[in-house]
Amino acid sequence: MIAEVINVGTELLMGQVLNTDAKFICEQLAVLGINLYHQAAVGDNPERLKDALIQALGRADIIILSGGLGPTQDDLTKQTAAAVMDCELEIDETVLEGLKNHFASIGRTMTPNNISQALFPRDSVILPNPYGTAPGCIIEKNGKAVVLLPGPPRELFPMFQNFVVPYLSARSDGRLCSKILRVFGIGESSVEYELKDLIDNQSNPTIATYAALGEISIRITARCKDESEGALLVEPVIDTICQRLGDAVYSTDNKPLEAVCFDLLRSRSATIAVAESLTGGLLTSKFVGIPGCSEFLIEGIVCYSNSSKIKRLNVRPETIERCGAVSAETALEMAEGIRLSSGADIGISTTGVAGPGTDAFHNKVGLVFIGLSRGERNDCLKLELHGDRERIRQVASLHALNLLRKKLS
Repeated sequence: MIAEVINVGTELLMGQVLNTDAKFICEQLAVLGINLYHQAAVGDNPERLKDALIQALGRADIIILSGGLGPTQDDLTKQTAAAVMDCELEIDETVLEGLKNHFASIGRTMTPNNISQALFPRDSVILPNPYGTAPGCIIEKNGKAVVLLPGPPRELFPMFQNFVVPYLSARSDGRLCSKILRVFGIGESSVEYELKDLIDNQSNPTIATYAALGEISIRITARCKDESEGALLVEPVIDTICQRLGDAVYSTDNKPLEAVCFDLLRSRSATIAVAESLTGGLLTSKFVGIPGCSEFLIEGIVCYSNSSKIKRLNVRPETIERCGAVSAETALEMAEGIRLSSGADIGISTTGVAGPGTDAFHNKVGLVFIGLSRGERNDCLKLELHGDRERIRQVASLHALNLLRKKLS
């Protein structure tokens, strides 16, 4: 079975909104084992939408469209799809009554243009929308299916899960089982070199690598009848990759670094406090993004100035005078200072030169030190990063998490 996705809306083409619908639908189709070879965004123009739909019907079995189901003049997806599929539009009295009740319940008068949201192609399957006023529908004709969904993600996501997934599952001849490994500390070219024979000889499962900010994701995907068969195909490949890449693989279930660190801290009943200079709160923010972070995070502070490092973290003035704020010595004293002042089991710190120019000690842009204090065990990581100011700060925060992971593993 082949599917195609068309997202409708001029705002998508102008970059005014992020096309989260496309990402969600494509991910869901992959899970269902449905092949997807084309995906397009079309503006609110009926002729261009008609051309895109006709082209899609010539090469796919199922076309999924999102957007353009509202009551305004530029919401023409339903009318265009009905014309292409040669179906008459009819008022669905049940939907119309539901619309009237909805507007009455919120104390508003339903305007005449809202009636268009109760128009559906004859014999189509109507998909209820409990989160909005635009129901979706499925048009079936001549062995093809056209699925029309509302554009807002809060409406589309549940409609897809509750109604489209069962519909597609009943028509799919298999499914895809995927696992994502996450790798930190080695580049994409090194990963592909280590896995070259696996990638060159892949069939089922397949292996694909994706580079993100500072890390690599490896997706292993098997076409299978069910989840248990998928696991039998995927797990041996995961084991082989982990053996070759060693502890650079930090997650075999797509967990981010901060979540892996959370699990390690919780397993040891350990607490942590964070002192940031270079990263300016990014590291603490990653921890705070994890539900339950109050179990392990005592505090996070930004000590950007030298005086703050001295007063708040008890960094010795002579350390800064002799070694500079960007140094291993300062990073270690920052980590120890936050650990002792907070009472946490672990203190972690970041200091560095994010740019655009060098610091007072003429340290180059991208020089970073990460300190880790665990009582009698202290560690410092020196990095020489590249990129703009934002990239250096983001990658430094990831290296801090990875240092913590490796020392706790």
